[in-house]
Amino acid sequence: MRRLLFCVLPLAIMLAGCTSSGYDYLETASIKPKTRFKDTDPQDFGPKHPQQNQVHGIDISKWQGDIDWATVKNSGVSFAFIKATEGKDRVDPRFDEYWREARAAGIPHAPYHFYYFCSSADQQADWFIRNVPKEAMRLPPVLDVEWNAESKTCRYRPDAETVRAEMQRFMDRLEAYYGKRPIIYTSVDFHRDNLAGYFQDYHFWVRSVAKHPEVTYSDRRWAFWQYTSTGVIPGISGPTDINVFAGSAKNWNNWVAAVSKDRNS
Repeated sequence: MRRLLFCVLPLAIMLAGCTSSGYDYLETASIKPKTRFKDTDPQDFGPKHPQQNQVHGIDISKWQGDIDWATVKNSGVSFAFIKATEGKDRVDPRFDEYWREARAAGIPHAPYHFYYFCSSADQQADWFIRNVPKEAMRLPPVLDVEWNAESKTCRYRPDAETVRAEMQRFMDRLEAYYGKRPIIYTSVDFHRDNLAGYFQDYHFWVRSVAKHPEVTYSDRRWAFWQYTSTGVIPGISGPTDINVFAGSAKNWNNWVAAVSKDRNS
């Protein structure tokens, strides 16, 4: 079942080739990108601009404040990654509200966990499972791994082998409990230091706000691309992270239908 489920996203990634450098399938000489959402600090990504992607989504936390989810959906947002937990003892205070309202609006959604290397994988998995009910996710859960240089409580950077071992333990725990293989979110420097060449059978959500991922993650196959943190989304008052899915709208619908099923049920 694990192999079959992972292959449900075949076109979404296959069309991009074995690496992100093959990501040309949405591009033709006759198509000019149409801006879906405004951006207060837009970047020039060249010919492979994220506006060419058909499926856009957001990631949010308490900092977004009050959200008009009906307006968000009507604006063209297709999915939402919602911050749930952090480390072994923090819950985003708006998580419960956000996932319930996203579900009511009909927006596919998933919770994400911000990982702290000062706590064990089991401690953090226990905390996530304690605070995130199975009904809170339609899409697979997300493990957010990045160096946290501004943290007041944990700036520890273990060696790469330890990083990968802890990640694997955490993801195995979540997959066993929720019946969905987690998505890995990461940044350029963390990926370079720890993840390049590893976790090939996981979907990746990559941050790259200045250049296309084929430049910043040259050998990484990715499913989601976070391309801005200064987006303007109707229904949300402040700047918002915007992401795109690697495949077409049809690929997206097929994948959502597949991952929405609980393999443990």
